[in-house]
Amino acid sequence: MSGGPLDGIRVVDLTTVVVGPTATLFLADYGADVIKVEAPGGDLLRTLGGRSKSGQLSGKFTHFNRNKRSIVLDLKQEKAIEALHKLLETADVFIANIRPAALERLGLGTEALRAQHKKLIVCNLMGFGRDGRYAERPAYDSIIQGMSGVAACNARIFGEPKFVPMVMMDHTVGLIATQCILAALFHREKTGEGQAIEVPMFENAASFVLVEHMGDHSFIPPLGDWGDRRVLDPLAQPIATKDGWICVSANTDGQAFALFDAIGRPELKTDPKFNSVKARYAHVRAYFSIRAEGLKQKTSAEWLDILENADVPAGMVHSIDTLPQDAHLADVGLFRKVEHPVEGLKYELNNPNKFSGGLRNEQTVAPYLGGDSVAILSELGYAQAEIDEMVKSKITIDGRR
Repeated sequence: MSGGPLDGIRVVDLTTVVVGPTATLFLADYGADVIKVEAPGGDLLRTLGGRSKSGQLSGKFTHFNRNKRSIVLDLKQEKAIEALHKLLETADVFIANIRPAALERLGLGTEALRAQHKKLIVCNLMGFGRDGRYAERPAYDSIIQGMSGVAACNARIFGEPKFVPMVMMDHTVGLIATQCILAALFHREKTGEGQAIEVPMFENAASFVLVEHMGDHSFIPPLGDWGDRRVLDPLAQPIATKDGWICVSANTDGQAFALFDAIGRPELKTDPKFNSVKARYAHVRAYFSIRAEGLKQKTSAEWLDILENADVPAGMVHSIDTLPQDAHLADVGLFRKVEHPVEGLKYELNNPNKFSGGLRNEQTVAPYLGGDSVAILSELGYAQAEIDEMVKSKITIDGRR
């Protein structure tokens, strides 16, 4: 037993790369026994995510797959499908990001699984909802950012569409899947019933953009333009100071008026273009221009001190390499150092969220490919001779080191 709010919950995880592993990462951190089922070639992120001494534990892979176990099953072989169903008999959740048609061919479609495993929660992550014309299209984060309007939002600022430079929709949709699974577990606790869940990337990303930017077009007829102009204005960005950059967000009247005082423009508090939230929204470009001009007067450190004392939300602009040095992150214990038997000394990330009852008792590093195959098969009742034969037949891999 691992401890944590999901102690005793078993998740069979047939996902790869980022969107699915994001979902199961949080379930694992919360105490679920997440069993990562991998093909003999392993999750692409083992190598796509960068270099490693072992050749299979890239830094990115390790951060998405901590606290999980790995079993290799070649699902093209009947004996592997049999082993997977034995595993599912012990499971509470099955999650996959394989396209529905491929799952159907393996006999792992939603209806087939729910018919055989009555209380199982089946969660399918997919690029596009199965009722639409795009249902069988492959999808990656970049495709979804483009189709959902995320890239076009950047065009309002930069003059051409640009991707957010992280797999943002994979992260977002993965977290939505975690939420859906937790809701289904709660429902099963009350009713005893399993459930089928579909989490499509495109529809979720479209909703993510539209809830932010549909704005005045939410009404029929429209009351104005598309988009939140505070977010889409080209000046909605980090602000240059005397020696660097900071970020400032003064939205309420109290915050904006304190900012006007700080930059030496107190008269703006009574200017009809800036004296209310509504007025500043209507004149956002002028407001942002005044803000940018005013912050050139002092250094970043000076402004951060002044704005903190004035209770105006502000922060330094970290680069990727300075972010891990942030003193606050050290205070809250986001990082821990681990001596890995092959990779050597490395950083692991702790779950940033706190539960008064605690999370898992033991934090484990990401598994080697098939590193837990033998142990899991033994738990399912396979004799050692059977396991040896499965390894010999390449149905599984004994990845222990």
